[in-house]
Amino acid sequence: MDYKENFDVKKLTSFKIGGKIARVYFPENVAEFVQVIEKEPSAFVAGNLSNVLVSSDGYDGAVILTKKMDNISFDGNIVTAGAGVRGTKLSKLALENHLSGLEFMVAFPGSVGGEVFMNAGAHGQMIADVLKSAKVYCPEKGVITLSNSDMEFSYRTSICQRKPYSVLEAEFELKEKSTDEIQAKMDENLSFRLSKQPSLTLPNCGSTFRNPEGNSAGRLLEEAGMKGFVSGGVHVWENHANFIINDNDGTSLDVLTVMYEMYKRVKEKFNIKLKPEVRYLGGKNEKEVELCKILYQK
Repeated sequence: MDYKENFDVKKLTSFKIGGKIARVYFPENVAEFVQVIEKEPSAFVAGNLSNVLVSSDGYDGAVILTKKMDNISFDGNIVTAGAGVRGTKLSKLALENHLSGLEFMVAFPGSVGGEVFMNAGAHGQMIADVLKSAKVYCPEKGVITLSNSDMEFSYRTSICQRKPYSVLEAEFELKEKSTDEIQAKMDENLSFRLSKQPSLTLPNCGSTFRNPEGNSAGRLLEEAGMKGFVSGGVHVWENHANFIINDNDGTSLDVLTVMYEMYKRVKEKFNIKLKPEVRYLGGKNEKEVELCKILYQK
């Protein structure tokens, strides 16, 4: 199994921010994942760190990256994909097989495991609509299979965020449609991303905060005057106030400082406590820990 010590993670993350991680494992299948997690039960699990802010001071623990768990199989309208499969790749393969339901993934930088974990979605489509079952690791029972209802999906969340479950594999039930219909939906998603979200050539982690129920985090942040706000080497994107851009020399503390300002202004102006969509991995920097206690309510 691929294993690294003191792994410099900066170039791997979407934010292009992060220090050295003490131990990083890259399992290629479920059996290897289980082998690692039994050895490192407190390991942080992620796909390709597209939605994770890693501390510039690094992380002393273990991280399991599922990016090499990338097997894909088609059986009629049923698609099975490993946690590390890129959503963009899977949506394009579904198109080639005349299958609809994953068009929204074409605009996402993440992988299947993370998208199931957070019930990702866009333009009226979401994981909850198409997931048939998920194979997850449960510390008490080992590898188990959860049905769609077992996953307890709701807006941008699943049971995996409330229990220590790690998504290993997902089975999707899709619908047959013409390639023209599927392509049109994919084009709609791509067009929206180009017009409303920063390109991944601008280092960012996607939406910083979740939308509060019945509201828009971006609108609240814009009305709170956050567009263009700068701290250190990062700033809030000028075109949409729910995105933080790394200007190439930003640090994790810069990002958390901006996140706190975003959180504070919205709370003061609207009495709404925004919840981060970005996950944080660190713990060695005292200032970051204090900010995270507020942002993540820990």
